[in-house]
Amino acid sequence: MSELLLSAELWVLVGFVILVGGLFKKIYSAVTGGLDARAVRIKAQLDEAEKLREDAQSLLAEYQRKQRAAAEDARGIVAQAQAEAQRLREQAQADLEHALKRREQQALDKIAQAEAEALAEVRGKAVDVAVAAAGRLIADNLDAAKSNEVMSRSIDEVKAKLN
Repeated sequence: MSELLLSAELWVLVGFVILVGGLFKKIYSAVTGGLDARAVRIKAQLDEAEKLREDAQSLLAEYQRKQRAAAEDARGIVAQAQAEAQRLREQAQADLEHALKRREQQALDKIAQAEAEALAEVRGKAVDVAVAAAGRLIADNLDAAKSNEVMSRSIDEVKAKLN
């Protein structure tokens, strides 16, 4: 064994093993340190991605609530517009019926006025004809004094009846 301890190859081997062991330790430390740092970065990125996902989900939920509220408002506006249109339709119908009744009443009033005017005109003509006929009859059948007296009475009677 002493020969083995004095051999140069053994000491080269021991030196080589120590050197490789030292290098391995440094390389192992560097690799594990790099991997640990990378794991920390990946964890940070995953945490940030999770936070962004949660933010996106909360924004999505908020926009969905807003969309539902807007749709509900739109339905309310449409219902209100339909109710207003129905009210305006009913008001227009009532106004039309009122206008038609008013026009009908105006036409009836004009007809009644025309009838009254025509009747008054006919009565006036009938009175004129009757007076003229009575005057002729009286002139033909009565003497002058008596005819004046009858004419006066007839005129007075006609005037009284016309008023």
